[in-house]
Amino acid sequence: MTEQPLEVLIVEDEVLLATELEFLVEEAGCRAIGHAMSSDEAYDLATTFKPDLALVDVHLRDGPTGVEVARRIAENCSGVALFMTANIKRLPADFAGACGVIGKPYSEHGMKMALSYLRVCLRNGRAPGRPPAGLELAPVFAKRWGAFDYPLVV
Repeated sequence: MTEQPLEVLIVEDEVLLATELEFLVEEAGCRAIGHAMSSDEAYDLATTFKPDLALVDVHLRDGPTGVEVARRIAENCSGVALFMTANIKRLPADFAGACGVIGKPYSEHGMKMALSYLRVCLRNGRAPGRPPAGLELAPVFAKRWGAFDYPLVV
């Protein structure tokens, strides 16, 4: 039996970046289920489709509302958010319930590696090793998934 692909909601107000993310999501073996440009659109889509993962920019069409989007998805939609932002310093210490962050600009390879890694974490409840370069896990998720129980490879 084939494993179901991870369903991913893209929350990004820049259309070209959202299109690129959709392509990368599909290339990583996941399935893009929607694209939102504002906090209300994001929450509506998350409530309707219950994505496994939401890629969330901090600054959306309606302002710096991405943190609240991530928090609402974590609390009300049984999904996990991952921040995609150049504004990492704007994230609260608890990551608003998100599993982590990838800083912009990101590389195509780094994004695919992060999605593959998160797919294993979300499906198995356990990390397959340390996070790939460019992906910073929220402390609570790193602990939950045992992400740092592996030796550091140099």
